[in-house]
Amino acid sequence: MSSDPNWFQRFLLPGFALKAVIIGGGYATGRELAEYFVPAGPWGGLAGMLLATLIWSVVAALTFALARKMRAYDYRAFFEGLLGPGWIAFEIAYLIFVILILAVFGAAAGAIGAATFGWPELAGSILLAASIVAFTAFGTGIVETLFKYASMLIYGVYALFLVFALASFGGLIADGFAAAPPPSGNWVAGGITYASYNIVGAVVILPVLRHLTSQRDAVIAGVIAGPLTMLPAILFFVAMMAFYPAIGAETLPSDFLLRQMAVPGFHVLFQLMIFAALLESGVGAIHAINERVSGVVEARGRPPLGTAVRAAIGSAVLVGCMFVAARIGLVDLIASGYRFLAWLFLGVFVLPLLTIGVWRLLRPSPLNPVESVS
Repeated sequence: MSSDPNWFQRFLLPGFALKAVIIGGGYATGRELAEYFVPAGPWGGLAGMLLATLIWSVVAALTFALARKMRAYDYRAFFEGLLGPGWIAFEIAYLIFVILILAVFGAAAGAIGAATFGWPELAGSILLAASIVAFTAFGTGIVETLFKYASMLIYGVYALFLVFALASFGGLIADGFAAAPPPSGNWVAGGITYASYNIVGAVVILPVLRHLTSQRDAVIAGVIAGPLTMLPAILFFVAMMAFYPAIGAETLPSDFLLRQMAVPGFHVLFQLMIFAALLESGVGAIHAINERVSGVVEARGRPPLGTAVRAAIGSAVLVGCMFVAARIGLVDLIASGYRFLAWLFLGVFVLPLLTIGVWRLLRPSPLNPVESVS
C-alpha cells in the first residue's frame, strides 16, 4: 500500500483502470456495442448498458473489498484465497481471455491504421504490440500513469464526439429514440453477457488497489468504477442511434460515424484515442500477467521481475496473439469468443465471489483488528 495515497489513487484510479481494461478493441470502435446493445434498440440498448453498469459496480466493490481483506494484489493470490486449489480454473480461463482480447486489439489496431493512414494491417498491430511491451516493462508506476492520462484523453474525446454528433445529425438521434419501442426482453441477455466477460477486469487491475486505506475505500472505489467504465460507451451508443438499425452491421461503427460528421482533423484525433484505448487495455492485461509471475518469484525470496524479463514475457504473449488476429476477423472474434467467456467467468469468478467471497467478507478474521486501525 502507498505510504500517502491521495483521493485520486484511492477512489478514481481503480475505476480508470477498470475502464482501461474493458474499453479495448470492440468498445472503443463501437463493435461490441453493435453486437450486444444495438439489437435491443435505442431504449433497450441503454437499459442493457445500465444493467451492465450495476453488475460491474457490485462485483467490483466485492472484489476490491475481498482483495484488500486477503492482501491479495495479483489474480493468482486472489483466487488462491477465494477458490483454494481451484485457482487453476481461473488461470486457464484468464489465459483464454488474454489470447482472445489481445487478438481483438491487434485486429482493431490493424483496421484503424489501414482506415486512417492507409497502412498495411500488420503495421498497426506491430505498433500496438511494441507500445504495450514498452509500458509494461517498467512496472506498476508507469502503468498507473498511463491509465490516468489516457483516461483524460478518452473522456475528453468522447465528449467532443457526442457534441459533434449532435451538431451533425442530432435530429436523427432524436428521431431514433422517439420512434423506438420500449425495451424488449433481449436487453437483459445483452447486458448480462457484456458485463460477465468484461468484469474479469476487476481482478486484472488488482495491482492498483495497493493505495486503498480501508474497506470503505474499497467499496466506494468499486461502486464508482461501474459508471466511470460505462460513461464513454453510453455517449458513443447515443450517437450510434442516429443510424439505427443499419449501424449494427458496420465493422467499425466509429469510422462510419466520423465520416458522417466530416469534422476536419477530428477523425484522426478519434482514431488516435482509440489506439490509446487499445494500448491501455493491452497494458492492463499484460501487466496482470507480469504481476502474477512477479508475485510467485517474490514469494520464493527472489527480487521482483526486472525490466528485461517483463518485456520478454509481454513480447512472448503478444507475438502469439497477433497470429490469431491475422487469421480471424474482428467481428467473428467478438461474436463467437466472448459469449463463451461470459459463461466461463460466471462460473469461475462471479458465482464464487457472490457465495464464497461474500461469506469470507462477512466472516470475522484475524485481519479485522488491523484493518479497523488502517
